[in-house]
Amino acid sequence: MRHGLAGNKFGRNQTLRAATLRDLARAVFKHERIRTTRAKAVEARKLVDRLITLGKENTLAAKRRAFSVLIDHGLVSALFNTIAPRFKNRQGGYTRLIKFAVNRPGDNAEMVLLELTERAAPKTDDKKVEDAEVVDAVAKPAQKTEKKAVKKAEKKPEVKKEEKKAEKKPAKKAATK
Repeated sequence: MRHGLAGNKFGRNQTLRAATLRDLARAVFKHERIRTTRAKAVEARKLVDRLITLGKENTLAAKRRAFSVLIDHGLVSALFNTIAPRFKNRQGGYTRLIKFAVNRPGDNAEMVLLELTERAAPKTDDKKVEDAEVVDAVAKPAQKTEKKAVKKAEKKPEVKKEEKKAEKKPAKKAATK
């Protein structure tokens, strides 16, 4: 009978199953989104949610318990300093599963994305924003092509192909002698 048995074994013994779940949890905290099978994602989700709850406590005991699972000081500090504070107003549901339309070729395993619901804002370079040119949505296509032509002329000085060939030939002859 199957009374009281919970969780998926993944065809592994207890230590290998724990290592698999630990590695999945580490990957989620490192990349904030991973692609895995549905069975592994469902089990890893439980561990990730527990670790985020520990991160919200922000005590020394909680940090030690998280380290016993993650075994990485950098990930533990990231969990407690950056990841868990994003979820301070949320009472659960820290992760989501997004199903892929196509199963994995070979064994037809159902694939999903396991991701954190509160993801970090994408980093933007201020220099790129400052250097960006504002283009009117109503601008005529002729004006855009003129601007592109002017930029190309400024970037590349015109050099004739014959001059380039003349410069290369003596270098080759000198190298061969």
